[in-house]
Amino acid sequence: MYAIFWLINTALDIYSFFIIAYVIISWLTAFGIINTYQQFVQSVNHFLAVLIEPAAGPIRRTVHRLLPNLGGIDLSILVLWVLVKFAQVFINTSIAPVFL
Repeated sequence: MYAIFWLINTALDIYSFFIIAYVIISWLTAFGIINTYQQFVQSVNHFLAVLIEPAAGPIRRTVHRLLPNLGGIDLSILVLWVLVKFAQVFINTSIAPVFL
């Protein structure tokens, strides 16, 4: 049972790393630091978008309904990262002790 919780924790850590990488790539693209016409940059950006956007889309729609217009600041990625970390802490403190 310990191995299952370790695997879940590791998967959540990797997903949170991908969220941070997605934010960094989007910032570098927005500031014109990296060239989005390069094949490698397009591949990395597409890979991260495929992983992050299905979870961030519903959060983005909900956040935009609840908060006023923040002028281009997208808080959905931050909310997604907080939810991933919350799930990790919840699993480690509330669910895992029951089985271990």
